[in-house]
Amino acid sequence: LRRRLVRRHQRRYLGSLIHESDSTVTLIWAGFLLGCAFGVAARLSRFCLLRGLRQQLQRASPDNDGAPALQAFALALAVALIASQALAFGGQIDLNTAQVVRANFSVTGTLLGGLLFGAGMVLARSCGARALVLLAGGNLRALVTLLCLGLAAQATLTGVLVPVRQWLQGWGQLTLAHATLPQQLQAAGFSNSATLTLVAGLPSLALLGYALWRPALRKSALSLCCAIVIGALVAALWWITAHVGVDPFEPAPLTSLSFIGPVAEGLLYLQLAVGRNVGLGPAIVAGTLAGAFLTALFTRNAHWEGFDKPTHLAASACGGLLMGFGGVLAVGCSIGQGLSGLSTLAFSSLPACLG
Repeated sequence: LRRRLVRRHQRRYLGSLIHESDSTVTLIWAGFLLGCAFGVAARLSRFCLLRGLRQQLQRASPDNDGAPALQAFALALAVALIASQALAFGGQIDLNTAQVVRANFSVTGTLLGGLLFGAGMVLARSCGARALVLLAGGNLRALVTLLCLGLAAQATLTGVLVPVRQWLQGWGQLTLAHATLPQQLQAAGFSNSATLTLVAGLPSLALLGYALWRPALRKSALSLCCAIVIGALVAALWWITAHVGVDPFEPAPLTSLSFIGPVAEGLLYLQLAVGRNVGLGPAIVAGTLAGAFLTALFTRNAHWEGFDKPTHLAASACGGLLMGFGGVLAVGCSIGQGLSGLSTLAFSSLPACLG
């Protein structure tokens, strides 16, 4: 009888391990496929916040049609916000457990991280996500940027820059009773429907108004559709990390599109793969590269690009280093905080995006 009970326990234990392994593989493949979708959409539409800001600053006259790339970013944020909050209010996900949502954070450190990331983005002429998309088309400048970004991010997360990060994160510490705007409104006595209207409806209407008021984005059906897809991917990843591969005893924080930590983790996995399990972040990075690469081949715009001057190499390297350090300090990039973070309406995302 004892042997039978032991064998039964062993079968159940092995079955749970197999089920857990299958769920992990499913999560990784889901991340890879959604990363492919992001890579395709970002490559086709040249989706980039920096590009939109440049267009906005270079507008020649008030009669200009607008900045389509910035309008596309606003549309993607509106879709991400509406879809994510709808899933949360429908009980499908709990955004309060998202990785970017923090009730205790350093306002000064987060703002400084956003500033450093923004400066690095301009120097490198791309953010982390855009660098991946450019690299897939043969841009070697993006390769230098990504290598430096991953090096600085890993050094800031677990390396020699940890003391510096901890010191900066000690400045301006703020502890909130409620980490997100929906939590704050519900604690103030607002009903679920009123809270959903206030936190998702009004900001989304403003974003949609900006995105569609000027005709620039409306003239490009491709950019408009790709922006909608990218916004939907943010919500889809929240849902997937909430339902696929979840350990009920050790639930992991919800994650969505972000490219600072995942790029660093992916580079580390390439060097130390033995004994390590690949995570969702590197799977999204690999999917982004694959999707953008196939798109570049299909559209026949893949070609090698390098540096014209040594100063351009220095700018790309310095930009990557600043983005890696600043992105870790701000807990996200222009995608990780600008889309995923803001879709949760976390208060900690505001200083990062402002920076």
